[in-house]
Amino acid sequence: MEQRDDRLHMEITVADHAVEMRATGEVDIATVGAFRSALWAAPARPALRLDLSGVSLLSAAGVRALVAAHLRVRARGGELVLLRPDPVVERVLRATGLHRVIPIVDPCSDRELVPC
Repeated sequence: MEQRDDRLHMEITVADHAVEMRATGEVDIATVGAFRSALWAAPARPALRLDLSGVSLLSAAGVRALVAAHLRVRARGGELVLLRPDPVVERVLRATGLHRVIPIVDPCSDRELVPC
């Protein structure tokens, strides 16, 4: 399943126990609607794994969408996990303290990244 905006592309893969999503592009006020829609359309699974390696910009609107998705997934008994954020995006996650709320995971070892 795919959702595409001119500046944001979302790929979604559904497995038995997890939903894998990959975002590519920019998450800002112009694209946050598509980003939020994709996150909310994800079927209920124990884990929602969001790969942010292709996201070059995460605005405050994007941070709010991540918080809302985290709360929604947690309310359904699942967990939102962020994978491989771009260094710029990781700085935003750390500056806002979101890395303390939503785990950032190394997908190769399935371990939580150690804060710098």
